[in-house]
Amino acid sequence: METQRKSSGDDGGGERGLLHLWQGYSCSVTPERLLLPRPVLQVALGTHHGLLLVEGGQVYSFGELPWKQSPILEQVKPLLENALSGQRVVAVAAGSFHCGAVTEDGGVHMWGDNGAGQCGLSGLSIVPNPTPVALLDSDSSAPQTVPVLELSCGGQHTLALSVQREVWAWGSGYQLGLSAAVFPVWKPQKVEHLAGRYVLQVACGSSHSLALVRCLGPNDVQRPPADKCGHCHQLLYTMTDKEDHVIISDSHYCPLGVELTEDEAKLEAPAPTQGLKTSPSEPVLPSYTSSAVPATPTQVTALSKDSEKGDTAIPNGVLHVSESEPTAQTKGGNGAPAGAKSSPYPDEQAVKDYLQKLSDHTVGVITSSADSVPLSTSPSSSSGSTLNNLVASCASAVGERVASTYEALSLKKMMNFYLPSGLSKSGVPVGLTGTVPTAVGDNTTERVRQEDSVQAKKSSSTGDIREEEAEGLRRRLSLPGLLSQVSPRLLRKAGRPRMRAVALTPLGGVAHEAQEVLPTLQTEVWSWGHGEHGQLGHRDNMARLQPLCIKSLTNKEVVRVAAGAHHSLAVTAQSQVYSWGSNSSGQLGHMETPSTVPRLAKLSDGIRVWDVSAGDRHTLLLADGDCIQPIIYYSGQQVKEGAEEKNVYVLVLQLGYVSAVFAGGRRCIALSDQNVMGFIASLHELAAAERKFYCKLCNMKMQIIRPLLELALGQVVLGLLQSLAGRFSLLCHLTGQHAASLTSNLRRGRDVNGLLILDHADIFLDSYNEYCSAVGHFQVMGGFHVLTKPSLDFFGKSPELLQRLAECTEENPAMADLLVAFFYLPTRHIHEYGRLLLKLATCFEVSSSDYQRLQDSCSKFEALALQLKKKRKDAEYTFHFWKSFPGKMTDSLRKPQRRLICESSNKALTLQNAGRFSVNWFILFNDALVHAQFSTHHVFPLATLWVEPIPEDNTGLYGLKVITPEETFTLLASSAMEKAKWLRSINQAVDQALNGVGQDTASISSGVGQKLEPPTSRTASYTFYKDGRLKEATYEGRWLNGKPNGRGVLKWPDGRIYTGLFKNGLEDGFGEFLSPNKTLNKNDHYQGYWKEGKMNGLGTYRYASGEVYDGSFQDGMRHGHGMLRTGKLNTSSPSVFIGQWLHDKKTGYGVFDDITKGEKYMGMWQEHQRQGTAVVVTQFGLYYEGAFKDNKMMGTGVLLSEDDTTYEGEFSDDWTLNGKGVLTMANGDYLEGSFNGEWGSGLKVTGSYFKPHLFETDKDKTRTVKLGRLCVCAEDKWQAVFEECWTQLGCEAPGQGENWKAWENIAVALTTSRRHIQDSPEVLSRSHSRTLESLEVIPQHVGPITLDRYHTIRLYLIKACDTPLHPLGRLVETLVAVYRMTYVGVGANRRLLPQAVNEIKSYLNRIFQIVRFLFPDLPEEGGLIPEPSTNLQDKREPGSTDAPLESPKPGRVVSSSALLLPVLLPRLYPPLFTLYALDKEKEDDVYWECVLRLNKQPDLALLAFLGVQQKFWPVSVPAEGEKQQVLSSTKDTCFASAVETLQQISTTFTPSDKLQVIQLTFEEITQVVQALLKQDFLWSMDDLFPVFLYVVLRARIRNLGSEVSLIEDLMDPCVQHGEHGIMFTTLKACYYQIQHEKIT
Repeated sequence: METQRKSSGDDGGGERGLLHLWQGYSCSVTPERLLLPRPVLQVALGTHHGLLLVEGGQVYSFGELPWKQSPILEQVKPLLENALSGQRVVAVAAGSFHCGAVTEDGGVHMWGDNGAGQCGLSGLSIVPNPTPVALLDSDSSAPQTVPVLELSCGGQHTLALSVQREVWAWGSGYQLGLSAAVFPVWKPQKVEHLAGRYVLQVACGSSHSLALVRCLGPNDVQRPPADKCGHCHQLLYTMTDKEDHVIISDSHYCPLGVELTEDEAKLEAPAPTQGLKTSPSEPVLPSYTSSAVPATPTQVTALSKDSEKGDTAIPNGVLHVSESEPTAQTKGGNGAPAGAKSSPYPDEQAVKDYLQKLSDHTVGVITSSADSVPLSTSPSSSSGSTLNNLVASCASAVGERVASTYEALSLKKMMNFYLPSGLSKSGVPVGLTGTVPTAVGDNTTERVRQEDSVQAKKSSSTGDIREEEAEGLRRRLSLPGLLSQVSPRLLRKAGRPRMRAVALTPLGGVAHEAQEVLPTLQTEVWSWGHGEHGQLGHRDNMARLQPLCIKSLTNKEVVRVAAGAHHSLAVTAQSQVYSWGSNSSGQLGHMETPSTVPRLAKLSDGIRVWDVSAGDRHTLLLADGDCIQPIIYYSGQQVKEGAEEKNVYVLVLQLGYVSAVFAGGRRCIALSDQNVMGFIASLHELAAAERKFYCKLCNMKMQIIRPLLELALGQVVLGLLQSLAGRFSLLCHLTGQHAASLTSNLRRGRDVNGLLILDHADIFLDSYNEYCSAVGHFQVMGGFHVLTKPSLDFFGKSPELLQRLAECTEENPAMADLLVAFFYLPTRHIHEYGRLLLKLATCFEVSSSDYQRLQDSCSKFEALALQLKKKRKDAEYTFHFWKSFPGKMTDSLRKPQRRLICESSNKALTLQNAGRFSVNWFILFNDALVHAQFSTHHVFPLATLWVEPIPEDNTGLYGLKVITPEETFTLLASSAMEKAKWLRSINQAVDQALNGVGQDTASISSGVGQKLEPPTSRTASYTFYKDGRLKEATYEGRWLNGKPNGRGVLKWPDGRIYTGLFKNGLEDGFGEFLSPNKTLNKNDHYQGYWKEGKMNGLGTYRYASGEVYDGSFQDGMRHGHGMLRTGKLNTSSPSVFIGQWLHDKKTGYGVFDDITKGEKYMGMWQEHQRQGTAVVVTQFGLYYEGAFKDNKMMGTGVLLSEDDTTYEGEFSDDWTLNGKGVLTMANGDYLEGSFNGEWGSGLKVTGSYFKPHLFETDKDKTRTVKLGRLCVCAEDKWQAVFEECWTQLGCEAPGQGENWKAWENIAVALTTSRRHIQDSPEVLSRSHSRTLESLEVIPQHVGPITLDRYHTIRLYLIKACDTPLHPLGRLVETLVAVYRMTYVGVGANRRLLPQAVNEIKSYLNRIFQIVRFLFPDLPEEGGLIPEPSTNLQDKREPGSTDAPLESPKPGRVVSSSALLLPVLLPRLYPPLFTLYALDKEKEDDVYWECVLRLNKQPDLALLAFLGVQQKFWPVSVPAEGEKQQVLSSTKDTCFASAVETLQQISTTFTPSDKLQVIQLTFEEITQVVQALLKQDFLWSMDDLFPVFLYVVLRARIRNLGSEVSLIEDLMDPCVQHGEHGIMFTTLKACYYQIQHEKIT
């Protein structure tokens, strides 16, 4: 038990721990007081000596102490053990002639007789003074000392209970429980048989040992059981193959006489692996293993255990049976145990061979897996059928492969253990996969219900009922088809559902916190050692070498055990005493001599025992009687000579408030406390009251509730009665645990801090609350009335028993009233708690914290008492209402949780505009408002009910408007008072329904409640019933005044689900929609924006077919700009369409990329058909531009192939010529006439062939076809994209709208998008967040534009285009996407370059229109901004070089390219430049060849070749800080800085930036020349051109032709004639010069 706490400070030294000592029993016995300087905390008595532990941790000895240096024959005055000074001792123990002490840190000290090694110190026969003994855990890698909680000493042995709750033993004899070959065992060793079990207490007799062990919970794991007798090494079970059956016989008899009898076979259990958490919640029968004399069969421990999952792994393969160390364990999960050596017994080999043969057979049938099926243990609380054990043994023999078969055959309810995860992971045999799961239950509630039926003899305890059920199976069983399939008959038997019955022992149902905090009642008593007097309790007199569970005490709720010399005692939570063993002097308290099985001691009624102790031949009991002080009973040896008669318990005496009794040798000792301030008395009273109440509850459960459950009742009532009984059981169990906890507090601490009821009051409050609700539910449903007749039949006409238990004082009460009183009885105990806590509180100073805690707890229980009284009243009120209510509706409206609040039978409330003869009755329950009419009724759940008073306005009508999701009606009250009453009642009921206190609410009709207005906006769930779009759909989420509003989830019965925002009852805002596609068996999935219940705005729709549409919707249809992707690249028809949609159809301009055909269509559509002008390019370089009709090339068109062969004329189908046309060859020859046939597969031609004359060349060059006339003009492309942007700004059409409104829309767009992003899991990058923050500042957009304001606007646009959350940014992002879609891949065709350039120019114009709408005072294209004053200009000038984005003279002309190209072009550059490079390929190749050739020359030679005047030739160049002479061989040094500058042209994007680079190059050249000539210098073009040509050559720019074209095409028009224009012309001239350079 828990270690000692210091007693409360408010008691003086002389008032606690008073000692009374006496010898045996005679009429004249008077206990003497032993006076000690400090209160005694604990006493231990040996045969002739004793130990006293006093406060402060000192130990005193008295009696005969022969082991001292100078032996003491009789120490009357207690002697202080000085060797222990400086150590704080917390527990002492005395054996027959040796002593032990445990210190605060868990250390053990032993002294006294060590002849049998009982002191754990080798080499000494006597230990005179306390000497430390270490318990070393050899299992861990480095041996660690194990701290100890308590000791127990016997005749020749000592047991220690470690902090880990494991038992250690040393000394001599069987009673150690160790498999030692040699005694004494000097060194403390762990009792492996109990390893991993949670041991609560140990006790030592003279030559036997007892342990109180917590039952295994459902999560604990078993080892595979042994399969051989530990003594004679014969198989415990023999298996015989008979066709497809294996017959297992367990008729083995062990000649050594220590073999277990058949009954016990089921009880011995190997422990589960160490360190597993055991749970007190469920008693479990362990599987079977035998005990052994010198050697044990190796026990294999299942080690791979993941405590979360509860899967067990059993080592693979066959277990080799061998003689080995008892602790041998297999590590890992397969292979045989370590340390095996061969065994001397002859039949061992045969066994091995047989097992090997068996397992070889098995391999073929059952797949094996290391992550195996858990070897389930039978969950019956007292005994599992032998079948289970047999199979388990086989399983361990044949190895883990058979484990799964065992699962199928474990006919007891294996559900509790069988974890579904175990099934799915392990290899289950083929024959089982289909069948096993039928028997699998996967949740606790199921477990409680399916718990073995309690439909058995009323008298028997749960354990016995289960035993009898198992009996039938136990007699004979062959194991069908261990190696083939399991017989279907057996599986049917296993899968057949039993009649459901509720368990009256709580299984896993206790609150988890309660399990951890309260002491467990689910215990087993294990015993081992010598049994000649029957003191082991196993129904025989045989010795046991290893701990064995005493079957008859399992489930008896033993909370304490004690061992005399040759007898044993156990006290249960119900305050009964079981005794067994030697009864030579009547020490057992009953007449059985000797008793080999635990029997109840005979005590008169109403005596409740709570502490026991046993001496050599006597027993002491401490019990509650009728008086407040505890009474001591004595049984056993008498002191008077010659009067050796047997005594059943004799009342000895009352010695005040005794907290514990101790017996040993022939002495008896009682410890008592003085009742200072009434504190001790109150503690005793509290504990006694709880013990009495627990006994009462157990009686009620056994004598009334069990029989009631067995009556034949209807399904509903039985279900409610079962849940009521379950709640009763939980309450009963909690009371028992609390009683045990109070008892141990009395025995040890006796302080207020040990009271669980203070720290964990909630556990008690909740249990009572739930119990009271269960009684209320039963009562409301008329359960007590239904029970009346069967109860009368059962309890007879004179229900005295029931009357006595219900504490009913009336004369001849009605049966129903009796039952009500009986079931409400436990709730009375709450007053008792309140009273006793208050009584305890009065023992303390009012200012102390203890007083406060007790006072608080007391008021909690008082409040609960009031609440429960209220609940009872409500239940009765509701029950009487149902009695008077018309029968038909009762059935559908009467629900267990439903309580009546008020109703309008007195016509207090009527429906407005009701017919004259209609009946309208309104009933308000705690969860719904019911409108009952003549034959029908309607239920309105309160969570979705809104009520508001209608102002009276002199109409004289007292109206209430009631709003529900699908109906709104007006109720008229008969008076203002009635109106106020109903309004308050409904509001309060709604409020409580929303707060989830539905069934625990007070009825409001009494209504002193404050006026409560439930929130109009709330979260609730509702299923629609009226016809319409939402019929039978369920909505769960936010509501506002009867309409879904806010975030919610809407589910239709056909599987459609919408998750997202609602507004005014319709989907509105961002949402996700799933719609199952029955034919494809997949879902359509939409994610995007909604408006008024339809998809509207941007969204992504993933079709079940695999198509994905990403774009705009309107009225639930694809409408606006969008992209449709079909198929993956490897499926049938992967294609991408991006463009305009109209009412779900492709209509308008769009680009269609057909990846399988390798064609790209860019043109007009109408209703999914290609219709209008268009351009088509293919991956083979064909180019078509022209008309389409009915999805085909039809009409006039131009077709060019890669080698410039051109056809211009009529078409009738794709790539099919039909009609007049002209075919021009690449060399200029052409055919004119009528053509027919498909391009590339032979054309039929009727016409003339022309070959232009050589001298006509100039004229005829005009034949080249002008492209671009028959394609969609740039302004008509992507109109939908721009329209969307305008719409977002709030304009009907481009430019038509209010400027201020547009800015408002921008602000809204930014904030909502930002909020939406904050909700989403993706995290914004820091820079993105910063951009968004800076965009929140709106630049001044009205008033004259100055240069400064122009720069602000420019920066704002750059930022706006950086984030897709801004309408402009979204526009740019979409344009970039469509541009790339058009001109990347197949679209990278050189003939598309003019269109690509025009498209960019069109973008600029159209975006510029939007910018001017936002900033109306910005001058139009080419307009001027007035020059600022000069000093400002100077300031700006130096900065212009730092910001390469600025156009050369930003202060002058406003143009779309200057403002917007810097934003747009970098994003569009890759596809555009690729087109330029393709277009200029030939020219660039010629140019490059020339560059490479000319660059072979050294600098001076090249300068000379290019005709640069000598005076411009650099004489020396700066190199590494010093001048270096230019020699004739020098290369790549002249004008190096200018060359480097020019090379940067390839790293810039916009024409203005590229022009800036050219300008800087000129400046660099000028600087070099000025340094040469040492004077200012003005260039003439003739001088400059050769030098610049040199720089261009040396710069080696690969695609110079493309760069030049790009600048030319996109240059700002206002720059063409300025300085930049001239410089550009120079560069262009250089390019042509190099191309045509003749090398001479």
